[in-house]
Amino acid sequence: MQNSLRYIREQLLPYYQEEEIRHLAQRIISFVCSTDCSLEILRCKGKEISPDERNQIENIVSRLQRHEPIQYILGETEFYGLTFGVTSDVLIPRPETEELVDLIVSDCRSLESRSLRSSLPLDFPQKTPLTVLDIGTGSGCIAISLAKCFPSATIYGLDVSAAALSVASANAKRNGVAVRWEMHDIFKPIPSGLLPATFDVIVSNPPYVTESEKAQMEANVLAYEPHLALFVSDDNPLVFYHAIADLGLQRLKHLGRIYVETGSLYGKATAALFLQKGYREAQLMQDISGNDRIVRARKI
Repeated sequence: MQNSLRYIREQLLPYYQEEEIRHLAQRIISFVCSTDCSLEILRCKGKEISPDERNQIENIVSRLQRHEPIQYILGETEFYGLTFGVTSDVLIPRPETEELVDLIVSDCRSLESRSLRSSLPLDFPQKTPLTVLDIGTGSGCIAISLAKCFPSATIYGLDVSAAALSVASANAKRNGVAVRWEMHDIFKPIPSGLLPATFDVIVSNPPYVTESEKAQMEANVLAYEPHLALFVSDDNPLVFYHAIADLGLQRLKHLGRIYVETGSLYGKATAALFLQKGYREAQLMQDISGNDRIVRARKI
């Protein structure tokens, strides 16, 4: 194994920083050798790598040299303490989206544990089980994480991509939760009976990166992740938030909440949009790095 670790470092050094190489090496060895922690790798440095394992390592390294994301190469990633399968049909879940999930979980658990709704930062009726709609579900990471935290909730995942919904469905089975998956374009009228009449929570991490921001993005994102789930035109950067806000006005319960992830460039404009649409409150919140990231609004 020591030779394999050295090989990985030497081959990736022209392409990645030292810290990232250490992280990649750990993931590669963990995946190939079916060992799931760095301590085991340290203990097994003298372990012989089989020819098949060596071929696997060389293949993974070759793909990393082309800047293919490690998550797509291995076919899986971790999110909110769960393992999700990922393909090039879906975005790779990000830590910032974990913060979005964490906010929803915290708000909803506050509802369950507090008797006075007036003590909450944003009220909405204490209804059980919760009904939740995840718009643009992709890998299903948001919907599935919420289903894991709230087993009695009724959760829908909506996406325009059949391939993405196939990945999401497999991830729900993998993580032992029930989510109702539906294919629909939110820019079109919702067919009768496709979704419940109302929801307690609507959440979305929609496309919000403008075409002009492409030049600032990492090469592996541009080359491998689905542009359909990433980019919007410079002429109408808030197009998805308009559609999501309108759907919320139609489908959210009285005092229901809506949560959206956004980029720092248009965070303030996104919050203002919800207020202009007639939402009672719209809070712009920062991620752990201090960037504008989440808008939380409630319906009148």
